[in-house]
Amino acid sequence: MTEAAIEIKDLHFAYGRKKVLTGVNLDVPKGSIFGFLGRNGAGKTTLIKTLLGLQKASGGRASILGLDCFDSALEIRRRIGYMAEDQQMYGWMTVGQIIKWVAGFYPNWDSAFTDKLTDMLRLSKGTKVKALSKGQNSSLALLLALGHHPELVILDDPTLGLDPIARKDFLRHVIDLLQTNNVTVFFSSHLLYEIEPVADHIAILDNGVIRTHGKTEQLRDSVRRFIFTPKPDSDFSAIEGLLDVLHTGSNVSVTVESCDEQKRRLIHQLAQDGVEETALNLDEIFEAYVIGNQGETVNHGSHPGSESGDRLHDTEKPKR
Repeated sequence: MTEAAIEIKDLHFAYGRKKVLTGVNLDVPKGSIFGFLGRNGAGKTTLIKTLLGLQKASGGRASILGLDCFDSALEIRRRIGYMAEDQQMYGWMTVGQIIKWVAGFYPNWDSAFTDKLTDMLRLSKGTKVKALSKGQNSSLALLLALGHHPELVILDDPTLGLDPIARKDFLRHVIDLLQTNNVTVFFSSHLLYEIEPVADHIAILDNGVIRTHGKTEQLRDSVRRFIFTPKPDSDFSAIEGLLDVLHTGSNVSVTVESCDEQKRRLIHQLAQDGVEETALNLDEIFEAYVIGNQGETVNHGSHPGSESGDRLHDTEKPKR
């Protein structure tokens, strides 16, 4: 079994009565580029703050590199890099001054390495931070997160506010720099097209829990969509791992996780004739997990929206 860089067991966190994390379980393998997905407000940043020891969980435990995230927070910060969404830095400093200032916090800071990064990221040490573009600001934040050769880097929505070209440029630098140094990357984002080309593992956070996690390719292989005309009074609730049911006219689109031959046979038994099976991209998989209807007692013959192309109403969803 691959050793984990991050281990989270039954983690809970609440702001007063508002529950944000309600039993998160997750292992992040060492050396992976791990995409942490969730809608805005899903609790991604809350979980990251807990990992960084900035707040104490109300239940469960979390560790980074074998160290408790709250009890060993200072030691963890010496060994990891962190880049926040829309990271703010002292605008009156020059690029060179802020690099020197941050270097003072790390005994193992590598000035020769950061000099190379400055050139690679096309930064000028004499430029004031406040004069940097958003893309340059993100590049500087990445440099500051890497200067002490961290074993793990946590990126919290690092491309927030960047235009598409700047995003691609930034991600290229991230992958080139981190993969070649065997650094574990925990990459939080709500932009699916960012994660799909770079992440070898992903997890989807929704309503305070992890809905699914694993290798990206395995997830693509295991989630399938079936489109067919169902027999009268077909009941889809017997399909284990049902993620989404969408009616369009006389046809139905059914999305299933952990698809196997047994599930395929069951779906074919529900169809009047042929069944079209398709693979999904990460965006479609994400949609199925976070807004899909699992159809507890889906009955095609009685569905009121069967001609509208709508999912069932939220009141008809089963409890997760």
